[in-house]
Amino acid sequence: MKRILSLALILVLALGILCACGGEKNENVIKVGASSTPHAEILEVVKDDLRAAGYTLDIVVYDDYILPNKGVTDGELDANYFQHTPYLNSYNADNKTEIVSAGLVHYEPFGVYGNGVTDLKALAAGATILIPADDSNETRALFLLQQEGLITLPADASAEIGVSHLDIVDNGGYNIVPVEAQMVPAQLKNSDEGTIAVINGNYAIGAGLKIADALASEDASGVAAQTYANIVAVQKGNENSAKIKALVEALQSEKVAAYIADTYAGAVVAIK
Repeated sequence: MKRILSLALILVLALGILCACGGEKNENVIKVGASSTPHAEILEVVKDDLRAAGYTLDIVVYDDYILPNKGVTDGELDANYFQHTPYLNSYNADNKTEIVSAGLVHYEPFGVYGNGVTDLKALAAGATILIPADDSNETRALFLLQQEGLITLPADASAEIGVSHLDIVDNGGYNIVPVEAQMVPAQLKNSDEGTIAVINGNYAIGAGLKIADALASEDASGVAAQTYANIVAVQKGNENSAKIKALVEALQSEKVAAYIADTYAGAVVAIK
């Protein structure tokens, strides 16, 4: 009987030690959800720097804009890195969540790309224009189309309030079609010749599209760069934790800025 009790005690102590070690190890792990391009690629650049600071970076790649925020809310992720503040604000409002920005990292200029179109001035009457369907990115796409003189929006339209294709005052005779953001490049590729599309920077990169070849793009030195800067997002209350501060500091480093400049040829711009 004593022997059984002794073995049981040893087992309990062993489990306690394992749990303690596991808990300590988890405190030193930073689990981040990210889009594959460019976010996960940029995160790979800071792995060694975070390791030197005592943290292991665990990158979880997602191909949508919902699960990374759900992961933060559920506590499965320490942070995510894929979105800008207008999108996050819209998500929080729709889902009654409290995710906040812990810091700005980079900006991805939206671009207009064409299937058989080389000049927006030559865009045929009735042409289809594909745009991302989610609230904040639809707003952003529509402002770019207005910037290029293709459509007219209400005089009081703003990024803060948001605008949809239903609010367009004058569509220029074009067929404006909202599509899930990640599907826009594929839809453009499979579309009729003469179609154009406004594409998120990360999805354009993933599809092999270069901002230098875009028919039009946002001005990276303008207000949009700050408004739509991609952020490290965390559950409210965690933005000042040691691990999140270390993550943001690493992503805002000169090393990352140099990597972005050398790798993405203007399709991604580090926030300074």
